[in-house]
Amino acid sequence: MFKSIRTFIGAKNFATSKKFYNDLGFVENVLSDTLSYFKIDENLGFYLQKAFVKDWVDNSMLFLEVEDLETYFTEIENKNLTKKYANVKLSSIVQKNWGKEFFLHDPSGILWHFGNFK
Repeated sequence: MFKSIRTFIGAKNFATSKKFYNDLGFVENVLSDTLSYFKIDENLGFYLQKAFVKDWVDNSMLFLEVEDLETYFTEIENKNLTKKYANVKLSSIVQKNWGKEFFLHDPSGILWHFGNFK
């Protein structure tokens, strides 16, 4: 019955965020001058808007479950996103009681959780 679920996120600087998500490995589908759909898999993606509401962006979080967390972490680390983009932060992998994860802040402050469950 269901096929996908997609969130909308904002961008402090739309052009910078678009470049960041392309560098991260997402494929962009431009829908308008103010909206793009970024996908990483056929049914995994989100909409990036040319809109910035500080309280909204500061409280936006996304969780992407990955099969091999260590390999994906190394891939992201090798992209040097923290050096290419201001405000981008990458944590190390942390162990939780439910599995493990690491965190990545995008240029606008959106917090991404990348993890896998036990």
